[in-house]
Amino acid sequence: MGQTLWNHRVAIAAAVFVGAAGYLLWSEHQAHMLGILPYVLLLACPLMHVFMHGGHGGHGGHDHRQGDDKSN
Repeated sequence: MGQTLWNHRVAIAAAVFVGAAGYLLWSEHQAHMLGILPYVLLLACPLMHVFMHGGHGGHGGHDHRQGDDKSN
């Protein structure tokens, strides 16, 4: 029980620390973060296009079955 309570306290302390650090970073650098946002969105489009097409199987991934009903 002592180990679980210790892990719980550490998790709460870490969450408070991350929340406070995030708030301070946001409040101090808000103009920089919002100013770069359009460029991040423009950069995300080609990056998503390049990396998200990996699951399509390339040019040889089409399923051409020999025994389908349409060819008979």
